[in-house]
Amino acid sequence: MRGDAVSPAERPLLFCGDIDMRIARDGTWFYQGSPIPRPALVKLFASVLQRDEDGDYWLKTPVEKARIQVEDAPFVAVELSAEGEGRDQTLTFRTNLDEHVTAGPEHPLRVAEDPESGEPSPYLKVREGLEALIARPVYYELAGLAEESDSEPDTLGVWSEGVFFPLGQAK
Repeated sequence: MRGDAVSPAERPLLFCGDIDMRIARDGTWFYQGSPIPRPALVKLFASVLQRDEDGDYWLKTPVEKARIQVEDAPFVAVELSAEGEGRDQTLTFRTNLDEHVTAGPEHPLRVAEDPESGEPSPYLKVREGLEALIARPVYYELAGLAEESDSEPDTLGVWSEGVFFPLGQAK
């Protein structure tokens, strides 16, 4: 190997610019305005999806990167499986791309307020910088499991992997 050779890990990524790819709020991936019809292709793109500290979303391969647009969150939690009860409960979500993610210390749940409607917008961390919007029917199912917090009066939430996740205030 030549002394001036640069390893692939040390080479800067080739910036390919902003590409006409968008992930809609419902989890549908679009390229040049058309839905991407092949689930395997969407899963491939999702496997190289990252978010930077500025909030931009990137498709990054070992040699290049391209910025894409994401309307809300890149994934949608479409199914919930609950096992156990109370502090011993485990909540596992299935995303629209068939990833299974268990809420807990590594994958927290959070609820934000939708700035337009004022309605709750619940999210699950899927991997670093990437979240899944919890679909409304799944959120209703989650709310059905809610119990009052031991430490915060009038706060309802759910347990998963020993962590209490607040969902909102009891009215």
